[in-house]
Amino acid sequence: MKKIYQNALCLLALGLTFASCDNYLDDVPKGSKAPTALADYEAFLRDEYTNHRVDITGASQLLNDQYVTLANLASYRLYNANYMWDENADRIALKQSDETAYYSSYAGISTFNLIIENALTTTKATDAEKRIVWAEAKVLRAMNYFNLVNFYADTYAASTASTKLSVPLITSADINAPSRQVTIQELYDFILNDVKDALPYLPKVSQTALHPNLGAGYAFYSRVYLQMNNYTEALKYADLALAENNKLYDWVGYYNTNKTIIDLPNSYTTTTSPMGYTYVENYTYRHGTYSSLTTENSIPVERAQRFETGDARFISRWKIYTVGAETYYRRTLSGAFNFGGITTVEVYLIKAECLARAGQISDALNVLNTVRKTRILPASYQDIATADKTVALNAIYKTKANELINTLIPFADAKRLNAEGVYPVSFTKTANGTTYTLKSDSHLWTMPFPQGATQNPGNGTITQNVAK
Repeated sequence: MKKIYQNALCLLALGLTFASCDNYLDDVPKGSKAPTALADYEAFLRDEYTNHRVDITGASQLLNDQYVTLANLASYRLYNANYMWDENADRIALKQSDETAYYSSYAGISTFNLIIENALTTTKATDAEKRIVWAEAKVLRAMNYFNLVNFYADTYAASTASTKLSVPLITSADINAPSRQVTIQELYDFILNDVKDALPYLPKVSQTALHPNLGAGYAFYSRVYLQMNNYTEALKYADLALAENNKLYDWVGYYNTNKTIIDLPNSYTTTTSPMGYTYVENYTYRHGTYSSLTTENSIPVERAQRFETGDARFISRWKIYTVGAETYYRRTLSGAFNFGGITTVEVYLIKAECLARAGQISDALNVLNTVRKTRILPASYQDIATADKTVALNAIYKTKANELINTLIPFADAKRLNAEGVYPVSFTKTANGTTYTLKSDSHLWTMPFPQGATQNPGNGTITQNVAK
């Protein structure tokens, strides 16, 4: 864990030189500048490559939301274990090197801890301005912890959350800060409290796409409550978030504007991603994996088959491609992608699930179809209409998994549904004549901590949450 802070502090410097890691704010070398003004700390929130990366490569590969080439399957045994659902693989032994999903998240947490500890006592700002930056850091810290607990621990279940371990909780930017691997319940309580503290001070309009606004706070609260199976509170905050921003992007319009390029046979010329900093669906923007800063993943043929016929969002993003012995759907967008933040479409679909869970099937499907009308080409579009709760929920889950592909959410949703056991998620595929299955109760749904974390936990201890 100490390594996390050493890396984080170096990144946080942003050109500022400190005398030592232990007392970097107390002993400033001559000619150097220590952060004292609010603007100095607010600048850390703009360091997107350090503090806004949400790497979920393992989860994306497990879901087969990311195509992994034959060469990479042969070269990277961990990729093969997740992608081919190898329950015999010792993924702990295979995680010998540092893992971005873990270290980037804690580097961001160190940044946000630094801001939370110091923003309210900075200079050259009003108390209200200080509170805004403090609140933004609180939300971002909570988001990082949500990502970590849903990647490295079992999903939230009220019956076991108070006994099962989650991830190390660290609330100080000090390099020697103690950490404790808290229970899942303790971490969720901490996350909810951070957002509760922040909500009164979040602005309605963001300073940049990286700064959470009030809508982002409500949307994230809704996400957390859904993961806790608290559908009443999730619906409440989904409605509050949509009152702040309820825009949906017109993917049918995007396809029609670019169809000459998109439909050109045997051409893989890219069009510009609309899912960047100015995407109308954004509450807050965060990057995905490093490779996704300018491109997104290609996807397997089997995964492509789960999209609806006429899905303009799918047609605009991927096109079937064959090279040698491999066939997959190659990415055809370039630019920026909000794979780590929160968007309105997620909140619409949270609302739809909560309504369906409450037996309000017609209302739930109205919300679902509102989303689908902006995605499905008119020639293929039909309203989903049913009075059956299971049919309605499965339609919502299918749309949500497709809409949020290459984000953490389909993985977190699958874990939540598998723990519940009523709408389990499992997958089957055939490769080279062999059938592979990812069972709903597989241990593969929980990612192991990297060895670097367990062997060097800093001022604390870390226990693996999965056997292999």
